[in-house]
Amino acid sequence: MLRITELKLPLDHSETAIKTAVLHKLGINAEDLIAITIFRQGHDARKRSAISLVYTLDVEVNNEADLLARLQDNIHISVTPDNTYQFVTQAPNNLNNRPIVIGTGPCGLFAGLILAQMGFKPIILERGKEVRERTKDTFGLWRKGVFNPESNVQFGEGGAGTFSDGKLYTQIKDPHHYGRKVLTEFVKAGAPAEILRVSKPHIGTFKLVTMVEQMRATIEALGGEIRFQNRVDAIDIVDGQVQGVTLANGEAIASTHVVLAVGHSARDTFKMLYDRGVYIEAKAFSIGFRIEHPQSLIDNCRFGSHAGHPLLGAADYKLVHHCSNGRSVYSFCMCPGGTVVAATSEAGHVVTNGMSQYSRNERNANSGIVVGITPDDFPGHPLAGIALQRKLEAHAFTLGGSSYKAPGQLVGDFIVNQPSTNFGSVSPSYTPGVHLGDLSTALPDYAIAAIREALPAFDKKIKGFAMADAVLTGVETRTSSPIRIKRNETFQSINTLGLYPAGEGAGYAGGILSAAVDGIKVAEALALDMMNAINLT
Repeated sequence: MLRITELKLPLDHSETAIKTAVLHKLGINAEDLIAITIFRQGHDARKRSAISLVYTLDVEVNNEADLLARLQDNIHISVTPDNTYQFVTQAPNNLNNRPIVIGTGPCGLFAGLILAQMGFKPIILERGKEVRERTKDTFGLWRKGVFNPESNVQFGEGGAGTFSDGKLYTQIKDPHHYGRKVLTEFVKAGAPAEILRVSKPHIGTFKLVTMVEQMRATIEALGGEIRFQNRVDAIDIVDGQVQGVTLANGEAIASTHVVLAVGHSARDTFKMLYDRGVYIEAKAFSIGFRIEHPQSLIDNCRFGSHAGHPLLGAADYKLVHHCSNGRSVYSFCMCPGGTVVAATSEAGHVVTNGMSQYSRNERNANSGIVVGITPDDFPGHPLAGIALQRKLEAHAFTLGGSSYKAPGQLVGDFIVNQPSTNFGSVSPSYTPGVHLGDLSTALPDYAIAAIREALPAFDKKIKGFAMADAVLTGVETRTSSPIRIKRNETFQSINTLGLYPAGEGAGYAGGILSAAVDGIKVAEALALDMMNAINLT
């Protein structure tokens, strides 16, 4: 088949418009066109008065070779690539050294799934609870202020991505089409089939819950084992080689191949690894606040008279501003029609994040407005970034009234540096609640100054972004992992053989799709190493 990219049509085009455009694009007659498949559909809203749909199409035609030769100089026409996933190996039936996967977020789930599909029967260990019990505990914090340190937004089946917008797009390079494998498996697990074709697919929390359960069932049916409330307290290492793990209950499980997919908030695990000599270094991350506006404001600014069009849905945005103090401020994890959620994993701390359901029909839009920081801002120890996060989160807990309420401030008051006392037209969505006051001490001075400068600059791009009644809620500190567990070209720790640092927690992903893709890559590398070891013996 042939692939046509960047085919643009009006938002409300006719049913026959795609076929007509393809015939014109290829310069062929209707009898030479066999079939058209929409591979990707997005929209271009840079001109609000002339929003267009943008298609990538796979087209089956007669005399394909001749047509391709005639159109060889057209950069938007090529042979459709083969994105079928191919397993790199298959485990022998008598395998007696089962790999261990730590964590059941997107990275751990896909590492476990791929290993199970190749016959390696992984043992998957999760410190939190299965997803439905975990959801009850998470709602316990949101609705009653009751916090469970082992079962929350960060810990439990599905990982942090379960309570998010469920975004399934990424900017990573993916020449092997691993992302397509991820989306295909999600559809098998119950995701809407449209995620295979829309340009910015998302799922939402409630759909993710049932999908995660189905993926668990698939892994178990293939011989994998998933154990919940089994926190790993030690990686057992002898002469630089992993020998297994020890659980919190004292049980030891032997294995020479361990995938570490613990997410960006497993701070006790990071300290354990550092204490055992696994090489860890500090890395850059970002800190800031959540901001909420009426979703209708964002829709009108982005889509104009087309706001509310069913093909467009709730509008999103992506903003960045380079500040006079040398900092960069940008929007992070934008959730159209969503809510701001309590996302702490430690008692006496307040952390914010954003999530949306599949419908994206809540009244507010929210995103992180965050400032990039580097290890130069927290020099010294490789775990110093974690110490900074904890300091900011503990202070946010105090500013919020020491009850898991989050500290907040109206944007207008924040810009002019005066405390807020009453909400205006925007009601915050964060539960257990928002305690209004002064956020000027919630972040380092350089971050506060940068955000104060950025908000009016963002208003020039989205009119109303700096509206006085918009709400800032603190603090956003878990944008990405503050550490990197370095690995070599075989995806193993640079000084600990058999340990495969993976996903967001290890510093190699940022979001559901990129974490899942990294899980696939690590699973392949581990499987090949196990097979090489078997062949050598």
